[in-house]
Amino acid sequence: MFTKLNTRMLIGLVALTATVRADGIGSIPQHPNDLKYPKLDYQLPPASEFHATLANGITVFIGEDRMLPTFDLTVTLRAAGAFDPADKAGLASLVGEQLRDGGTQDLTPEELDERIEFLAARVSSRIGETRGSVTVSLLSKDIDAALELVIDILRYPRFDEDRFRLAKERQLQNIKRRNDSTGSIERNEWSFLMNGEDHFSNRYPTTQSIENIRREDLIRYHHRYIHPGNMIIAVAGDFDRGAMLKKLDVAFGGWPAGARAPKTFAAPNHEPTPGVYLLQKDEVNQGRVSVGHLGIKRGSPDEFPLIVMNGILGASGFRSRLVAKVRSDEGLAYNTGSRFGQGAYYRGSFRCWFQSKSGSCAYATRIVLDEIARLRNEMVSQADVDDTVAYYVESFPQRFETKMALLRTYVSDMYTGRDSSYWQTYTDNLKRVTPQDVLRVSKKYLHPDKLVILAVGDTEVIAKGGHDKAPDLGFDSFGKVTRLPLRDPTTMKRH
Repeated sequence: MFTKLNTRMLIGLVALTATVRADGIGSIPQHPNDLKYPKLDYQLPPASEFHATLANGITVFIGEDRMLPTFDLTVTLRAAGAFDPADKAGLASLVGEQLRDGGTQDLTPEELDERIEFLAARVSSRIGETRGSVTVSLLSKDIDAALELVIDILRYPRFDEDRFRLAKERQLQNIKRRNDSTGSIERNEWSFLMNGEDHFSNRYPTTQSIENIRREDLIRYHHRYIHPGNMIIAVAGDFDRGAMLKKLDVAFGGWPAGARAPKTFAAPNHEPTPGVYLLQKDEVNQGRVSVGHLGIKRGSPDEFPLIVMNGILGASGFRSRLVAKVRSDEGLAYNTGSRFGQGAYYRGSFRCWFQSKSGSCAYATRIVLDEIARLRNEMVSQADVDDTVAYYVESFPQRFETKMALLRTYVSDMYTGRDSSYWQTYTDNLKRVTPQDVLRVSKKYLHPDKLVILAVGDTEVIAKGGHDKAPDLGFDSFGKVTRLPLRDPTTMKRH
């Protein structure tokens, strides 16, 4: 085995090697800052280089990778929790779990476990909010066994009663623990504030919905959604491309495609209400705070200026303003940052976050609001833009550090409907962003009058504030304060 070096380290090694003369007498720099790096010119192969179609119409992204004698296969499924009946929320998740854990037509769950262990394979299956997947990784000498295994799991699941019962019990226990951490409370509540009570993204499994699900429901869901018409395959490893496509044709052939699932998902019919929301969590000495509003849908002509703007604000590591100010300069938070969501199917959300001592939350929130206002009112420097663009450009190859990572990216693009040429022009589009662009999109897309501020923790202390640098600053200075009751974890309704 070998240790993967990140791109920056590799470039550093190349640069260091380049400083040593052929006569063996080195001219190694005295300090790392003196290293001279070669220009990074990473060219991403186009999706068409890996694209193929099986005889039954399944799209495949296939890439030979002879570096190691391994084989990786991922089947992406157009199956989703969004398709769950309202009274059976959690059904898709259980189907996804039990594809792997519930055995197959010919193998009991225990026999399937033993088979996977014998092959020294990694096998997983899941169905999330908008897609599902089954993955298999093992040595390339066992490719035939891997294909047999994945077909058995996908096409002939047993949905063993005992494993299903245990899975439901685990779900019910997890539901009871929803309010154990401020992190899960904040994450769930933020979604409700952004997307509303009725959107499928907030259709959380409840005790009743899990108890409503029967084994027959899993079988019906599988029949409706798990078939070749709802599949995209990615396969990478030590094999011959032509031979592998023939193997895939044989493995997936003869399996009829059913009705195709929807390719889009409904947008929320909800507009967030600006204001301050406090949610009590007992016996914690730190508060979690989120500040933001709705973002945009993917495909905007302002996509790349927004990426740079958000990078300057809080998404480019230690160089970003929130990390520098809230964490490094003031020492108020270990984890802070920002994200400007550009959703694939509907508007994402713009969100800044931090976790801090309860009495410091108001002061840290003030800093976040000031930095948002600063972006709207002051032109960023060319150096700010250059540094942020360099951060994204230099980290770009890390997105594709393995052949499978590249193929999964192209699968995701096909699944969500993004143009396959997106990544070929990605770095060039970033490099075109100017300080004027950043100021323009900051004024256009950052809305101080629409901000939602959510704080979770000891709300009495959080609301009062009292930081040494702002002893009189409380959360009521940020807008109308609404105290939200904690949701019942078993129903997700307010207490």
